[in-house]
Amino acid sequence: MLPEEKLVHTFTEKKLTFACAESCTGGLVAARTVSIAGASAVFLGGAVTYANSAKVTMVGVKESTLKKHGAVSEQTATEMARGILERTGADVAVSTTGIAGPSGATPTKPVGTVYIGYATKEKSGARLCLFTDKSRDEVRSLTASEALLTALVLADEIKG
Repeated sequence: MLPEEKLVHTFTEKKLTFACAESCTGGLVAARTVSIAGASAVFLGGAVTYANSAKVTMVGVKESTLKKHGAVSEQTATEMARGILERTGADVAVSTTGIAGPSGATPTKPVGTVYIGYATKEKSGARLCLFTDKSRDEVRSLTASEALLTALVLADEIKG
């Protein structure tokens, strides 16, 4: 079963809702979610916040966070997930921010450096994923899969 199929099934069964804020995946998490019949029962919406200005205005990432840590950071991913959770009222939210390539790498953040943010009413955070030596499409696809799987882990932690 694909992660998006499992997500729609699990969230429907547990009567949970889901939202996402995306940067490097450009809407792929949302697209994969809504490709599954029944997604309307669980998916509240998503925001594609590719530009830093969109991260600030659409999901409430602090400009100081972007200045201090950069768009590709644990802090930004966490704030993105919290922001979309607060704006939609979802039970679970995830975010994606990273360097899909082929350009944009730095000495400390190579192509394939991605942060998956997560948030529920009880907790939030982010984790680093490294998808090095992958094409742009592979980085985006792997990131979307990891974001969906992260949402499933959070759903399992919620009573229901």
